[in-house]
Amino acid sequence: MIRVAAVGDIHMGPDTQGLLRPAFETLPDCADLLLLAGDLTRHGTPEEARVVAQEVRGLPVPVVAVLGNHDHHDEQPDKVTGILQEAGVTVLEGEGTVVECGATRVGIAGTKGFGGGFVGRSAGEFGEPLMKEFVRYTRRSADGLRAALEELDRKGCALRVALTHFSPVADTLAGEPPEIYPFLGSYLLAEAIDVAGADLSVHGHAHAGTEHGMTAGGVRVRNVAQPVIRRAFNVYQLHTHGDTDSDTG
Repeated sequence: MIRVAAVGDIHMGPDTQGLLRPAFETLPDCADLLLLAGDLTRHGTPEEARVVAQEVRGLPVPVVAVLGNHDHHDEQPDKVTGILQEAGVTVLEGEGTVVECGATRVGIAGTKGFGGGFVGRSAGEFGEPLMKEFVRYTRRSADGLRAALEELDRKGCALRVALTHFSPVADTLAGEPPEIYPFLGSYLLAEAIDVAGADLSVHGHAHAGTEHGMTAGGVRVRNVAQPVIRRAFNVYQLHTHGDTDSDTG
């Protein structure tokens, strides 16, 4: 059994330094790794990124993250990424990483993702160049996620987790205004997950959404935005035979 701790949308700034650290220091007692599902900062400034870095620096479990839209707001995502990496965080964008949890190889594939909507109510790659690029950006994100999951399979990972900021399914958006669903996620992410295969999908972004969802292919999806889970993190148990996913957080 592998215990995956996850949280997103912690939106840290100088006034919240140290807020999550006490809870994070309990991770060795309840989890094998920590996933951060984007929107780690409020405005994506290096100053805010350093607050996040201090919160997770030196934790005795591996920390893997993707950035969110807030982390891009100051247009310095490379600096934010570098600050987090210097603190020991693995930051993914269209890539995968392997975490050794005892004898089990756990693969994490990550991308921020983007919007576009869901089947029947989604944006199309048609019309003005800006509209085409909107959809193509999401498609590139989904393609990167699929390729990373497939590569982790080739590397022999017994378990694979898809880590995104934007949602791959509409299920976990329930509670949000339907009018903004296209800006909260895209079915292309779910298609990538289903094609490549995964044991769990974790995302954030939808503060007023719902925790539990599922892709059309049967992959469990969890919205771990902190306003949804209302705690420092949730823990999801995964078994290598793939028949159980329980929430213990």
